[in-house]
Amino acid sequence: MNELLRKTATEQSKALKNKEVSAVELTKAALERIKDIDEKLGAFNSLTEETALETAKKVDEKIARGEELPLLAGIPLALKDNMNLVGSRTTASSKILENFVSPFNATISQKLLNNLVPILGKANLDEFAMGSSNENSAFKKVHNPWDLNKVPGGSSGGSAASVASCEVTLSLGSDTGGSIRLPASFCGIVGMKPTYGRVSRYGLIAFASSLDQIGPFARTVEDAANLLEVISGHDPKDSTSLNLPVEHYAASLNNDIKGLRVGVIKELMSEGLSEDVQKAVENAIECYKKLGAEIVEISLPNLKHSIGIYYILATAECSSNLARFDGVKYGYRTPDAKNLLEMYTKTRAEGFGPEVKRRIMLGTYALSSGYYDAYYKKAQQMRALVTQDFVEAFKKADILISPTCPNTAFELGAKSNDPLAMYLTDIATISANLAGIPGLSVPAGFDRDGMPIGLQILAPQLQEARLFNAAHKFERANDYYTKLANI
Repeated sequence: MNELLRKTATEQSKALKNKEVSAVELTKAALERIKDIDEKLGAFNSLTEETALETAKKVDEKIARGEELPLLAGIPLALKDNMNLVGSRTTASSKILENFVSPFNATISQKLLNNLVPILGKANLDEFAMGSSNENSAFKKVHNPWDLNKVPGGSSGGSAASVASCEVTLSLGSDTGGSIRLPASFCGIVGMKPTYGRVSRYGLIAFASSLDQIGPFARTVEDAANLLEVISGHDPKDSTSLNLPVEHYAASLNNDIKGLRVGVIKELMSEGLSEDVQKAVENAIECYKKLGAEIVEISLPNLKHSIGIYYILATAECSSNLARFDGVKYGYRTPDAKNLLEMYTKTRAEGFGPEVKRRIMLGTYALSSGYYDAYYKKAQQMRALVTQDFVEAFKKADILISPTCPNTAFELGAKSNDPLAMYLTDIATISANLAGIPGLSVPAGFDRDGMPIGLQILAPQLQEARLFNAAHKFERANDYYTKLANI
């Protein structure tokens, strides 16, 4: 059964249809594996066994009746623990929501259930999705399956580690500034952030509403493309959801890329890049040349400002969004408050972790009277310039490539006391969120310690099919995706 868990979703779907294995057996095997290894990995906050087995049973009944299965039916999946699923604890890895049980389904959860995808549990994350290493969870740190002494990347570290260690075949994360692509890079899997508005955010616990986007983790580009198809689509419950038809992304995976203009982002190939990462990206450039693509150098002059822009806008939106966690309606409430004001202050002081408090204070300051124009308004203006840089870049190139991160996974605790060093980890990923464009990280090799390296590929808004095709061509020209963490 462990051999079956190492297979891709496409291979597992075939095995289910051919009755080589039942969906219940596959789900039980995945749950068994989680129980065997998750103590040392820390990828899951909670399991939803009953829901998963109930769904798997429906898949087997459908197969027995000879009915056609929906896309990805029966494939074990994990949800990041900031997405609501009825009856499960949705904690956002925060003490303030430790015992909160979802009264409703997020739109993506409902779509997965409609497609009979067994949801095995809730994956650990940086508290409220704020962090780049998954060391900010209120409950436990997540470890990288390739080296348990290293970080898996954040904030969707649990979602990435659960796929990389074959606890589940697929998972969902949320990406506000690289929170899907960064862990995908560190864990040697595929992680994808769709165009802003492509996937409904209804039922996702908000961090920064103009940046957050839900996306897939998988071990192959094809599996990620299929999972995006399942969760995409217009949702009237989300005012930012795009009213566009859902594409069958996997259908365009074998399109020829001869003559495709591949732009190499100059600013992300300069100082601060580790030697191994630079070599891996240079190899990727050579690979695209061999596939018939045309390489062009692209400059994004305002990219250098993206960290500053992001940490004003994201913290401002977080300070606004997290105001609802005040101990009144739901979540933790301090037991010893003498009056209302004390209840607010003590609840929030006891319920939020240090990184969340830091960002709330930064954001509140940026929005405060006298500073709003100097910070928030200026950051919005600069965001428009970053977006314009991409518009210009895509006139010269069809896709853009860069390292997903300047370095590979670092030791646990290495950057814990230096928030600025931690924030710089996201230098390559943040700008795609500011511009609302789709981005993907695909395995591109290993460093001298055997740790995975990710290649980031970016495409214009709504060009997910082009993005998947370019990534798939690269993936199949190499064998990096076939190598799995040995845990």
